[in-house]
Amino acid sequence: MAESASPLKHFVLAKKTITAIFDQLLEFVTEGSHFVEATYKNPELDRVATEDDLIEIRRYKNKLSIIGEVLSRRHMKVAFFGRTSSGKSSVINAMLWDKVLPSGIGHTTNCFLSVEGTDGDKAYLMTEGSDEKKNVKTVNQLAHALHMDKDLKAGCLVHVFWPKAKCALLRDDLVLVDSPGTDVTTELDSWIDKFCLDADVFVLVANSESTLMNTEKQFFHKVNERLSKPNIFILNNRWDASASEPEYMEDVRRQHMERCLHFLVEELKVVDPLEARSRIFFVSAKEVLSARKHKAQGMPEGGGALAEGFQARLQEFQNFEQIFEECISQSAVKTKFEQHTIRAKQILETVKNIMDSINVAAAEKRVYSIEEREDQIDRLDFIRNQMNLLTLDVKKKIREVTEEVANKVSCAMTDEICRLSVLVDEFCSEFHPTPSVLKVYKNELNKHIEDGMGRNLADRCTNEVNASMLQSQQEIIENLKPLLPAGIQNKLHTLIPCKKFDLSYDLNCHKLCSDFQEDIVFHFSLGWCSLVHRFLGPTNAQRVLLGLSDPVFQIWKTVGWKLISVSLSMYGALYLYERLTWTTRAKERAFKQQFVNYATEKLQLIVSFTSANCSHQVQQEMATTFARLCQQVDITQRHLEEEIARLSKEIDQLEKIQNNSKRLRNKAVQLENELENFTKQFLHSSNEEES
Repeated sequence: MAESASPLKHFVLAKKTITAIFDQLLEFVTEGSHFVEATYKNPELDRVATEDDLIEIRRYKNKLSIIGEVLSRRHMKVAFFGRTSSGKSSVINAMLWDKVLPSGIGHTTNCFLSVEGTDGDKAYLMTEGSDEKKNVKTVNQLAHALHMDKDLKAGCLVHVFWPKAKCALLRDDLVLVDSPGTDVTTELDSWIDKFCLDADVFVLVANSESTLMNTEKQFFHKVNERLSKPNIFILNNRWDASASEPEYMEDVRRQHMERCLHFLVEELKVVDPLEARSRIFFVSAKEVLSARKHKAQGMPEGGGALAEGFQARLQEFQNFEQIFEECISQSAVKTKFEQHTIRAKQILETVKNIMDSINVAAAEKRVYSIEEREDQIDRLDFIRNQMNLLTLDVKKKIREVTEEVANKVSCAMTDEICRLSVLVDEFCSEFHPTPSVLKVYKNELNKHIEDGMGRNLADRCTNEVNASMLQSQQEIIENLKPLLPAGIQNKLHTLIPCKKFDLSYDLNCHKLCSDFQEDIVFHFSLGWCSLVHRFLGPTNAQRVLLGLSDPVFQIWKTVGWKLISVSLSMYGALYLYERLTWTTRAKERAFKQQFVNYATEKLQLIVSFTSANCSHQVQQEMATTFARLCQQVDITQRHLEEEIARLSKEIDQLEKIQNNSKRLRNKAVQLENELENFTKQFLHSSNEEES
């Protein structure tokens, strides 16, 4: 039997293919798990991936890891059952072309033996529950090892690992399980649970020298209850004994065939009558093993003492092997891989749905973010344009208000200067012409004038200025208010309070009148100097008085003494009167009049300066208010810029998530195609052949 033609290769290729697919699937789901986890844990991408998505795809990752390990251990398994000494071990040895298991007289299998291949060049065995590898060089050593191990019972399993180089059948992931006789135990249920549930084919090795026994039937009835239509072959072994009675051979064969057919078709109902005939064989395992050992040694197959009809029995054994290999290969592919394939398709479908939901959520959020970013950009452009226009309007408004304030202060101050004498007359304090008292009097008078004029100016200007400023500030705030967020708009009255504004009129009268020199020395009103000063002025009077000293005597002589005496008497009386009335109070009145004249002249010089100073104060106050508003607008613009940058980053992330979800979905489709190809190549072909 050429190795290349073995149907078992079908299973080997299927296992290699499905394992590679599941490796790719595990890698894919691992990548998808990392992607979903990163998306879910990204604080900037809320509700794009859900916790349920993450939990589900992680569960699939763990599930696939387990399935991958299971697939790597998957193999075809055939279990041989029958009564004690029916030749089960001989059949296995014949199939392996070598005497691997002890058989023959004196050798009864007392436990389950699992024979599988090893890549090494040495055979060894491992008992159940132990990791010790016991070397076995010959069959006799194996038999001795099994016989000497007193702990081995009928329900124990011993793994026999035989070099693949020695047995071609073991190279294709096939495990052959030998069993104790079904007539040596009543624990058939535990045998089935422990050794049969994962078997792909069962071979009932019957003794052709007797009929099927109830113990054999009972065992397979229990198997049929636990498994759905198990694959069962019946080998009527030791058929070479029929050669001694050739006249009865056909009758005996027909009887065995009818009983076996009835058992498979009517009792177990695992196959139809036509297929059942291909599951029943009449063989001699001992003959086949002997012939194959001869052939392996270079001797003829038919050499030695072989009963008549050997070639027919050998051919039937080979037919059994061929049909068995086809059956177990197809059955194992279906039982070992079909459910995993279906599960893989389900996982891929779920992962595709997860990727679709993430893609849709990311797309919706991306569209929303793009629209929101456009709104924010439009909002930012609107604020910038409005600020440029409003800045020009506010500057114009401030200029108008400051000019109005300057005019009001200038007019009010001019009026107050005209009323300065009234303000000075209202001043009352101790007056005395001594320098020390005069100094104090001047200081208090300056303070009185500064306080009085300041108070009067405030009364006349403050209310109007405050009203004008408040109105202007409210206009500015109302114009800028739409540029601010709603939350800031509601807090503007606390952030930028419109409080009462008081102008500062810094007249500084003390410094302004510091060089005032009073003249409170007595001056006779009809005195020559006084008259000249009165009519000619101070400059001309001085010149006249210096040039007229000589003509006085000439006048004196011309007018006459009497008239002069009378005039002098009246003049003297008038002088005496004025001199007596030149009291301290008169001096104070003179002082005040002189001060009013002097202060009026000085105050008129600072009217424009004071009005400009007041307008500057108003300008500063309004500019400060506008600057605070601009600061809030700047904060709003900065927040908009930050929000635009955040949205741009979010849009980029969402685009990457969309691309990754699409890429992973496409990869899932590729894996689905590979699974579909696997199904068509290995699973559908098996189903078609079975049908």
